[in-house]
Amino acid sequence: MSDVTPPTSDALAHSVPGLQPHTAVVWADPSRQPAFSDWLQSLESTHRLVPDSLHLASADASFRRYLRIDTATGVQRIIMDAPPDKEDCASFVRVAQLMHQAGVRAPEVLAWDQAQGFMLLTDLGQHTMMSQLDEQDSASAAPLYRQAIQSLVRWQLASRPDVLPPYDEALLLREMQLFADWYVARHRGLVLSADQQATLQQAFATIAAHNLRAPAVFVHRDYMARNLMLGEPDLGVLDFQDAVHGPITYDIASLMRDAFISWDEAFVLDITVRYWQAAQQAGLPVGADFGEFYRGVEWMGLQRHLKVAGIFARLTLRDGKPKYLQDTPRFIGYIRATAARYRELAPLLRLVDQIEGHQAPMGLAFGRV
Repeated sequence: MSDVTPPTSDALAHSVPGLQPHTAVVWADPSRQPAFSDWLQSLESTHRLVPDSLHLASADASFRRYLRIDTATGVQRIIMDAPPDKEDCASFVRVAQLMHQAGVRAPEVLAWDQAQGFMLLTDLGQHTMMSQLDEQDSASAAPLYRQAIQSLVRWQLASRPDVLPPYDEALLLREMQLFADWYVARHRGLVLSADQQATLQQAFATIAAHNLRAPAVFVHRDYMARNLMLGEPDLGVLDFQDAVHGPITYDIASLMRDAFISWDEAFVLDITVRYWQAAQQAGLPVGADFGEFYRGVEWMGLQRHLKVAGIFARLTLRDGKPKYLQDTPRFIGYIRATAARYRELAPLLRLVDQIEGHQAPMGLAFGRV
């Protein structure tokens, strides 16, 4: 996943506890405020903006944040505030265009001050798909997941090489290393022995090699319920700026092995089968054997959850955002369940159990590194 949350009121409840609607805009860097005011004033007439209505829409796990503003026509707009020395908005603009070309509902860029990092966007609404989900009611969730599948297939059908960065071995390994560096060493405060480090690195290499066997398509890279917006006829899609060209198994893995909600395996299988069938009918390279495809999804999900555990530990320890670590037991559960299914991953399962205290430490040295 990327280090961001979508610009919605639902996301806001997760991002800033206690924040109420129409919260005033406060500038952490006061030097940006005059530039923003000048930029907003330059757009006021053309886009019929109502400056007094400006308020915070969503705090972000990165340096990016979103504001919401009314217009004289009654519609609302989103403003992205992304300091250019910390965030690259060019990728957002590029991927938004790709999504529109693919027939996927995504924000439209109405104005962009690239030098200052300010962007005016269409507003996809205030309610995420996540806001309508109940882990105990998969039947009610199914229609939304079928919509999510339809948008995903359209996105993947638009794929072509050499447009987005490759999701290659180096990136897969770098992401998994976050688990070692931030979750194990920094969050758990453990020092692995040489043998344990070798076990972890071998597991990473095996997982990366397995995932790279999958055909490559456009990958959203954080395709999950908190980044999908309710709407008709299609769900809207957000948080796509880190899109890459990589394994076709990735986005369905992130959708069904969500970082913030868990479903029973029967429901996961049902939706994954429906995706596989839709992808087959559309001509996407998912293969003729669902069992083989599903194994690929499990291995891809394993890579993702190792990465996310590391990212969430980093958000807590480096960025002072502890709420994310509340969901780490979910990731460890995903990791253990997948590792337990495959003989090649038995050493990883034993090591994770040692890290989590389910087995004797066997050489782990406790204490912050």
